[in-house]
Amino acid sequence: MTEFGKFLQARRGGVRPADVGLPAGTGTRRTPGLRREELAALAGVSIDYYIRLERGKETRPSPSVVEALAGALRLDEEERGFLRELAARAARRAPEPRPLPSRRVRPTVTQLLETLRPNPAYVVSRTNDLLAANPGGLRLLHGIADWPERQRNTVRYTFLHPAARELWVDWEQKAKGCVAQLRAIAGTDPDAPDLASLVGELIVKSPDFNRLWERYEVHTIGDGEKTLRHPEVGTMTLSHEGLSLNRAQGQRLIVYMAPPGSPDHDAMTLLDLAASGPSGGSGETAPVSPFRGQG
Repeated sequence: MTEFGKFLQARRGGVRPADVGLPAGTGTRRTPGLRREELAALAGVSIDYYIRLERGKETRPSPSVVEALAGALRLDEEERGFLRELAARAARRAPEPRPLPSRRVRPTVTQLLETLRPNPAYVVSRTNDLLAANPGGLRLLHGIADWPERQRNTVRYTFLHPAARELWVDWEQKAKGCVAQLRAIAGTDPDAPDLASLVGELIVKSPDFNRLWERYEVHTIGDGEKTLRHPEVGTMTLSHEGLSLNRAQGQRLIVYMAPPGSPDHDAMTLLDLAASGPSGGSGETAPVSPFRGQG
């Protein structure tokens, strides 16, 4: 089965007949979602053709078929783009290997991290490896500095670090966002070694990750708001922005903010001071080296 077929199967199971105006029918349903024949009828294709699509025996659906399936599955625009990319990849006979993105962070970006203080900020790779951070940014992810630099990854932290479930007040929503963002990458570069290595590790080590990965939800992370229960400065709600860096092979700058003069801003400022002070410890307060462990 291709990734295109797996996505269709997963999303078919998440759409109830009532959602698309179909009667529930009689008898026991083996799936809570749409049957293959129901989705085929909604998309205007034969059941035999749809089964071949889902099983990967038919790998060249026309754009109109892809759009019809997307409409029947009630996909949003981002998910439609993901389905189009999966269809295009399924039609290719051989994957196009891509080099691993560089882990090097430009010196000007490192300077930018410093000028953003006291706002916690850090730079991550396309798969969320933590490549550089200002003191507050590193301290914000409580306990991540205890890991070796090459192990520091915000998705790995969310699922495997014992402090993460206490830090993120709405851990389930945070976890869903992490997985959906990795799924979006998988749509464009599923064979990438950096992605395959991280996903493989988390599938083995985290049942929660495995559960969410099988849902095939797709979402790219941009802005939003997170409430954190930090052991050093208490509970704070911070807005965040994710900005793509030019000429940086998928690197993103993540910045957390709060209105000046608010209790959340005060807590954020205290966190920066704690990370910079003598009690912070040299290993945790120093910015992550952007040139160490380049690959």
